[in-house]
Amino acid sequence: MKQTAVEWLVKHLSELGYIQAPSFGHSIIDKAIEQAKEMEKEQIMNAYNNGDNRSAELYYNETFKSE
Repeated sequence: MKQTAVEWLVKHLSELGYIQAPSFGHSIIDKAIEQAKEMEKEQIMNAYNNGDNRSAELYYNETFKSE
């Protein structure tokens, strides 16, 4: 099964004991995780639907990288 970056981070932070496994949105951290997943989903969908001929790295740098 494929895993997004947010899912990977949550899994590893949970394994290391920094956070508890998400408990269906009952805590502030769970809500933040869900918001991050929704943001990541939107970013992935926007990148897929972008459809222009720029390179992926250029798109990333212009869209997400801050200086």
